[in-house]
Amino acid sequence: MHPILRVLLGGIGLLAALVLMAVLVLGFVVTLAYPKLPDLDTLTDYRPKIPLRVFSADGVLIGEFGEERRNLVHIKDIPDIMKKAVLAIEDDRFYEHGGVDYQGIVRASVANLSGGSGGASTITQQVARNFFLTSNEPTFLQKASRKFLYEIPLAWKIERNLTKDQILEVYMNQIYLGQRAYGFSSAAQIYFGKQLKELTIAESAMLAGLP
Repeated sequence: MHPILRVLLGGIGLLAALVLMAVLVLGFVVTLAYPKLPDLDTLTDYRPKIPLRVFSADGVLIGEFGEERRNLVHIKDIPDIMKKAVLAIEDDRFYEHGGVDYQGIVRASVANLSGGSGGASTITQQVARNFFLTSNEPTFLQKASRKFLYEIPLAWKIERNLTKDQILEVYMNQIYLGQRAYGFSSAAQIYFGKQLKELTIAESAMLAGLP
């Protein structure tokens, strides 16, 4: 056998072995973690905290009380410009993947190895993390273990129980954007004094880059 062919076949065999090992490990992880995953009631029946608002007799807001500033907006009422800006920055394959973007993981890994930076967490993973998981693990290994053991299986579970639009609606109402603003509607009012439908493309892009 030609030496080059031997090396090529050896490389293919090694790659196949690594893929098989990854599949076995992933199967073990799912078997171990899935029974311990939380129920999704807080997502399927999403009812976020809404601050107490006081209005004048003519309907002008004169006071708002509560730790969180939030305006609940249904997905159909969020402008396409805002949704597209969020997806372009956070998860451009959101409507294509099943909760975990494997292409994004490879892309981010290559970027990090080449000295750049890149993230691979999908919007679904961010919803899983923000609702159900703590981010206080002190070491890289503990954070990686949490992602592998719980965040990824939980993202799969969310995708099986909610539609893509439901997941995006929860994300766009729940994500923290600074200045006590939770969700993009509240952030639009705080940063620009506008409703979502009044934002320009540049303003939408600016808010989308805050998380």
